[in-house]
Amino acid sequence: MELSAAPGEVVALLGPNGAGKSTALRALAGLLPLTRGRILLEGRDITALPTESRPIGMVFQDYLLFAHMSALENVAFGPRCRGTDKRRARREAAEFLARVGLGDHARSRPAALSGGQAQRVALARALAVRPRLLLLDEPLSALDAHTRLTVRSQLRRHLDDFDGAAIVVTHDPLEAMVLADRVTILEHGTVVQNGTPAEVAQHPRTEYVARLVGLNLYRGRARGTTVDIGSGPGSARIAAREPGRGEVFVAFPPRAVALYRERPTGSPRNTWRLTIDGIERLGDQVRVHLDGELALSAEITPAALAELRMEPGEKAWACVKATEVDSYPA
Repeated sequence: MELSAAPGEVVALLGPNGAGKSTALRALAGLLPLTRGRILLEGRDITALPTESRPIGMVFQDYLLFAHMSALENVAFGPRCRGTDKRRARREAAEFLARVGLGDHARSRPAALSGGQAQRVALARALAVRPRLLLLDEPLSALDAHTRLTVRSQLRRHLDDFDGAAIVVTHDPLEAMVLADRVTILEHGTVVQNGTPAEVAQHPRTEYVARLVGLNLYRGRARGTTVDIGSGPGSARIAAREPGRGEVFVAFPPRAVALYRERPTGSPRNTWRLTIDGIERLGDQVRVHLDGELALSAEITPAALAELRMEPGEKAWACVKATEVDSYPA
């Protein structure tokens, strides 16, 4: 697996549980040995360096603040371990706490801090060693949903001010899109996609990524604007917006799917008779899952569902305009 991050760049490692995200982060920090390969940081090989000698700061998922120390002492701990005298370490720690907006909480112990405040102390502690690589392992997962919104925007601002490389591990696609300049997708310990948040969202390359960004995704062979999905009795055909040739991906959003009880009139280029596999409510929308020659998801309003009077197990016609179908090389 090859992973890279440039100075001033924030890279999000995104993937399902067990994909290898945290393992990669711990290997970079020196907490796990490499079986092969090497780690280069600003041109310097740090593969053999012990953890305490690497110019790396890390924010752990549960922050791991020292409960018996104040916020100031927690932040000063790193510089003290690296030989900075006590007075200077405390002065620098106070500066970093002020930078993350916690200057007036210097004497507070972790038990007296909110989740968001503890996260910022952990970030200040990681930055206080003046790292060239900042590692953050699920930095917002311990926060409740309301706090996460505020802390996420604050974290993005602090990452913008960091001139080293930063790698954020997350399983939350929104978190990755908001925090990162580039997203690297891991599956089974392998990089399967890499690009800007917009590139990944618009052109997913695996079923996992398609589910994350909410697209129906298929792989097939293009002949002009016609794409054949599979072969034999279970094959399907999709008409796309742009012509292509050879192996391609085709994708369209669930909102582009129109559902009918009877075959629609006219001549829509993408029409399939499918079986309703499941129905779930998502806020003010309803997600309908269908299966047959294609497995796809449609997104309709509750009013439309009530009008259609559809239930799981029933047949429905699904239609998608060719202009809604994007295709790109596989």
